[in-house]
Amino acid sequence: MADSIPSLKWFTTFQSLAQSGSVQMTAAQTQQSDSTVSYHLQNLERHLGTALFDHSCRPMRLTAQGATYLRYVEEVLALLDQARSDVTTLAPQTLRRLRFAMIEDFESDIGPEITRLLATALPNCRLTHYTRMSHDILDLLRNRDVDIGIATQPQTPLANVTEMPMLRDPFVLAVPAGSETTAEDFVQGRSELPFLRYMGSQIMGMMIEAQLARLRIKLDNTHELDSTSSIMALVAQNGGWTITTPSNYGRSKRFQGQVTLLPFPRKTFARTISMFVAEPHLDSLAQTVLTAMRSQLATHTIGPIITAYPWLRDGYRLLPD
Repeated sequence: MADSIPSLKWFTTFQSLAQSGSVQMTAAQTQQSDSTVSYHLQNLERHLGTALFDHSCRPMRLTAQGATYLRYVEEVLALLDQARSDVTTLAPQTLRRLRFAMIEDFESDIGPEITRLLATALPNCRLTHYTRMSHDILDLLRNRDVDIGIATQPQTPLANVTEMPMLRDPFVLAVPAGSETTAEDFVQGRSELPFLRYMGSQIMGMMIEAQLARLRIKLDNTHELDSTSSIMALVAQNGGWTITTPSNYGRSKRFQGQVTLLPFPRKTFARTISMFVAEPHLDSLAQTVLTAMRSQLATHTIGPIITAYPWLRDGYRLLPD
């Protein structure tokens, strides 16, 4: 008996009996018969190999061993109650608040579908949906102002935040359609068109500048913008060229007929787009959103772009492989 696993019923019966000191009162409180109460207590005492009560007293009193054991039993039962409460409170149907943030790259094609999914899965939840740049979303996550965020992976991991890598988004050149200038000539500055930079305060901008510095490539610094749409509009109007990613190109559908992608001509590099979860109890919900995001990306973003640019097939892909 000493090697058996104690029953939860033994614990609850023992706790009630310790409070009342009476088998009859415990039976009434726990809706058991007197014999069942006695049976559970006997099993627990045999399991421990010691008496928990002085059975000669009325009302029954705990022995020293019983008093010590009661403290542990109460801790176990309190933890179980807390766990039950947490699980019930955090079930999707009963979740009361969710703050969700997504980078602007996916706001048109994928954002509405994910919002619909969350609204359907969380019928009683107050949903707040932010659309921001990656560095803003990462700040919101650090400050615990959002619960789940989709953003570019930072250079330094976020503390106490779960990261779920989702997409490898390689850097490419975006140039005016019909341009005969080679990718190498563009990065060597042998084009009459200006280089359109992303703002250095953005993660993408920092990654591009770091790679250019590693490759010792120096380009003019007359144009710096924080809007992909503005950059693509200028490229489409033959007003410049840029280093961007397929996902950024994909969101600028109105300009795609006037913009062409070229492979980055030197050592390739890419950003990782991940889902970040600031609250551990939301991991399960985040996995559901991640599955939906991967499906939407494959259908609306990766598929069409790879069809147009087959050379991106190996580099532009969902993560993990």
